Amino acid sequence: MEVILQEKDAGKWVYRGEGAANLVLAYSGSFPTFIGKVMRIRKASRSGANAMTMRSPSALTAHECLLWKDVHEFISSPDSEIASQIFVQHVMKPLLGSKYVDAGMLVGVTREFLESVEKNVIYQRPAWRVDNARVDMHRDSVLLLSDHSLFTHGNLGSSPCISVEIKPKCGFLPLSSYISEETAVKRTITRFQMHQVLKLQQGEISLLSEYNPLDLFSGSKEKTFKAIKNLFSSPQNNFRVFMNGSLIFGGLGGGAQNTNICIAKAFEDALKSVIRSDDGLRTENLLTLVTEAVQKSGVLDQLLKVQKLDNVDIEGVIHAYYDITHQQCMICKHLSAEQLKRYTSLHSASWM
Repeated sequence: MEVILQEKDAGKWVYRGEGAANLVLAYSGSFPTFIGKVMRIRKASRSGANAMTMRSPSALTAHECLLWKDVHEFISSPDSEIASQIFVQHVMKPLLGSKYVDAGMLVGVTREFLESVEKNVIYQRPAWRVDNARVDMHRDSVLLLSDHSLFTHGNLGSSPCISVEIKPKCGFLPLSSYISEETAVKRTITRFQMHQVLKLQQGEISLLSEYNPLDLFSGSKEKTFKAIKNLFSSPQNNFRVFMNGSLIFGGLGGGAQNTNICIAKAFEDALKSVIRSDDGLRTENLLTLVTEAVQKSGVLDQLLKVQKLDNVDIEGVIHAYYDITHQQCMICKHLSAEQLKRYTSLHSASWM
């Protein structure tokens, strides 16, 4: 972290979007180190609920240190941003493959830089995001990643660049024998679909998405295309399209509304300079290209393989957690003798 960004540097970073935990800014200046990069900045809850964790000398809890005791670099991380990067480098990169994972690099920042960024982007952020969280002023570093909405190093030349961002969600239904009868619905309904119903009830969305992650991960070209079309119809915060680094479809910091005639027409027009086709067919052709690219890359197959490493489900993992941390299992306390039999193998396993 040789470079330390100061207050004067904040104006070169523009709002690109955000999720629950991070803000993402794109670089708009000319300094070679940052061209073609985006910055991920941690957010802090305005309620102060996570303030204690933010100022903790260790990024991991005592139990997390026990779980990861074999990765010294990870458990000795003093900051959650550093711990996150190490986790990506040592766990996710080997699992998914280096060509699919960018662990990024840490860059030092001053508090004045963070304060200036906060002021610069606040009016671009969705109001509800602003109400929930602000930039975490306790950080002394941020994560720098490649900007995948642009060609390498941001060198566009004379060719336009289209980038499609997809949040695929979990691509399989759990089959674990540790799933209880009370929650057996998750054997037949995807987590994404159940979450959609919850969002609808809580007023976060107005219509249920027809997207089904099982279609995207199916390996079938027809089902993959159907999934991508459904994402296009109801992008929410799961589907975005950039042209030359600028968002042309989807939401910035929150969920986008369902795609109506006006939105579809604007997107179709935006593709004129890139896709040569009759009016009304450019969007369809782009979604076909996305389908082919996703299938040929093999990334979904690899991602699904990693997702399926979870073969016990959270309902099994919690029992293993209590064993590893040498605590009395709080779940088993409330189970009958017959129900306890389901989890005997977990509590008799050797985890260390």
